[in-house]
Amino acid sequence: MLEGNATHARGNSGQDPPGIIFLVTRPIARVLALLEILQGGGTRTVAELAGRLDVDERTVRRYVEHLLDLDIPVRSVRGRHGGYRLAPGYRMPPLMLTGEEALAVLLGLVAGRRAGLITTSVAAAESAVAKVRRVLPEDLGRRLDALLAIADFTAPARSTLTAEAEVLLTVAEAAHDRRPVELAYLAGHGGASERVVHPYGIVAHSGRWYLTGLDSVSGQVRTFRVDRITAVHTRDGTFDVPTDFDPGPQVLAALAEAPRHHDVSLRIDATSDQIRAAFPPSVAVLTEIAGTSWVRARIRAERLDWIPPRLGALDRPFVIERPDALRDLVRALAGRLAARADTPPED
Repeated sequence: MLEGNATHARGNSGQDPPGIIFLVTRPIARVLALLEILQGGGTRTVAELAGRLDVDERTVRRYVEHLLDLDIPVRSVRGRHGGYRLAPGYRMPPLMLTGEEALAVLLGLVAGRRAGLITTSVAAAESAVAKVRRVLPEDLGRRLDALLAIADFTAPARSTLTAEAEVLLTVAEAAHDRRPVELAYLAGHGGASERVVHPYGIVAHSGRWYLTGLDSVSGQVRTFRVDRITAVHTRDGTFDVPTDFDPGPQVLAALAEAPRHHDVSLRIDATSDQIRAAFPPSVAVLTEIAGTSWVRARIRAERLDWIPPRLGALDRPFVIERPDALRDLVRALAGRLAARADTPPED
């Protein structure tokens, strides 16, 4: 539960939860300004309210009707000193956030700050995070702290992070405390399995969360998509993370090496930095060839048609080691480019 300020709206059905404002078709800013003035206490005359809101007295009365429609107890006081006031003892109901909603708010702030998407000052972003964090229940706050401490962001998210909050918080807390987790996992091909994992780190990449750690089934470091974890619980015991283990590069390498329909191998006469402009770490695994200026790039791909244009944009000497089908696609692209280059300009 996250407590703050909000108003109670019934909506058309009368069943909407407290803490939600429904003023979409109304002059939101001034209606809320009126409510803010009334919350200051005391009776406010219609003339005073009209002056402060910069509207006529008839409009003030219409705004009061809007508040009454929202079940906000505005009282009319008659007489020479009459006007409007809130019912004695009235307090704004709290804004209610579920654990998943609180997670979304904090992750949005943190991810936006780390990705450079928030244009406010660092102090403003930190202050907003601190305010949200301060009113969280102790247990939820502790688990979110663990996630934010352990999470690594490899790139700005393209969309809302949609992993189930409970699973994400559980594995993040276990990674932070270095405790094993037992999880049920549904692989991309549909195979289900259960395993114990030592969670070394949690990484957000391109709109998805990934868990990386030592897998009891294979005995190797593996990477798991958090949204494919169907059940998880923390086990007793602790473990040590290998020295200098970096979750971000590990996840990117795992994505680049994941089984695909095509296994591509290229030799490119360029530096690794030049190649990365066309083939980022999540796409290709690069190995420098000793004693030469060449680098071998290994790519796992479901399709090959996107590779020739990137090789063309890279504009460096290359050799296709496999597959032969890629050579055909490169020749076809070269032919199309040559034909277009030979097309005479129109008169």
